[in-house]
Amino acid sequence: MRIGVLALQGAFIEHEQVLARLGAEAVEVRLPRDLDGLDGLIIPGGESTTIGKLAVHYQLMEPLREMARTGKAMWGTCAGLIFMAKDVGRDQPLLGLMDVTVERNAFGRQVDSFEANLSIKGVDGDQPFHAIFIRAPLIEAVGKGVEVLARAEKNHRDVIVAARQGNLLVTSFHPELSSDDRFHRYFLQMAKAGLRTA
Repeated sequence: MRIGVLALQGAFIEHEQVLARLGAEAVEVRLPRDLDGLDGLIIPGGESTTIGKLAVHYQLMEPLREMARTGKAMWGTCAGLIFMAKDVGRDQPLLGLMDVTVERNAFGRQVDSFEANLSIKGVDGDQPFHAIFIRAPLIEAVGKGVEVLARAEKNHRDVIVAARQGNLLVTSFHPELSSDDRFHRYFLQMAKAGLRTA
């Protein structure tokens, strides 16, 4: 299985390391031609505005949208979630693929980073997933066809931090920084399912 990791900016190496441990081939994506022959793509955390501007500069926007339209699995973590969203409440380059409204930096600044144990729908195992949040966004609203996978607590209310819409997956947190590889396994299963339906 060949999984691309968008390597324009941000925490792409950590995703590559987890994929390698799981026996998948990780391919760094910087140009449209790097998308050829991929079974799925991860858009990592980092700075969403920078990732968007670089994707525009390297003419990746439409090829990324086309990859998603063909049913290939795509997963955005943290900044990747913002980049994949339809609405983030401000003007910046977005793929606009997933019918979610996102609040950037919803949990505060770097010093407000935190960890939480989450129950995640569809992820195997009886143990909660230990999630790491760094300047994390949250999902304020989801459209029809978007499945909520996980929630976390913010100011005494539950907020959405992971969701799926068909072949598209997003998380507010950073599974690549955890020793728990279940989320990456879940994504690889999505990628395999996408190959069967493509």
